[in-house]
Amino acid sequence: MELFTNWHTLAVAESGLRERLPEQTVGQLTEAIRFASGQHGGQRRPTGTPYLEHLLEALEVLVRGAGITSPDVLTAAVLHDVVEDTSCTSAQIAERFGRSVAELVSWVTIPEPAAGQDRSAVKQASLRRLAGAPRDAILVKLADRISNVQTLRNLPLDRQRAYYAQTVTYIVPLAAGEPWFRRWYQEWQAEHADLADNERATQVSN
Repeated sequence: MELFTNWHTLAVAESGLRERLPEQTVGQLTEAIRFASGQHGGQRRPTGTPYLEHLLEALEVLVRGAGITSPDVLTAAVLHDVVEDTSCTSAQIAERFGRSVAELVSWVTIPEPAAGQDRSAVKQASLRRLAGAPRDAILVKLADRISNVQTLRNLPLDRQRAYYAQTVTYIVPLAAGEPWFRRWYQEWQAEHADLADNERATQVSN
């Protein structure tokens, strides 16, 4: 299973991007990275690492792994959490990076629960909705989830099991039509099969 944890700074990411993409696309992505970094500020991932690392990992997955070159898809990957996790709005993204990018970000954004709604139920509904998403939005989500699950073992065991089950249920099916992603998730699932066994054992014991 290949890991995508090399592009953890803007300088390293820029170097990798320049090897593979036109200068105009690199410029747009550099702007998006700086914008996202400013929006997320000091936010941290569940593992304690700077949030920017997650965004750059998703970008690395798409560029270095899947060979995606679409500027809109790559820009959306960098910005995919700014509406969900910061005060940034979809309108701001559309104004600065275009409506197409804003729409892709909207597809992968989990909305805030309305009054009386359960947060977990809202998240599951958002994940189910992805089955009808356009291909470009699915690419963003597949890369986002690879960044999160490639180092799943760093999380507490109960969270590993829950995240494994969620990924297999909602995300792995999205990879079926994308050969590179399908292979990666198959390898990942095989390497984490013990979490499935533990999940079944927990369900039986309960």
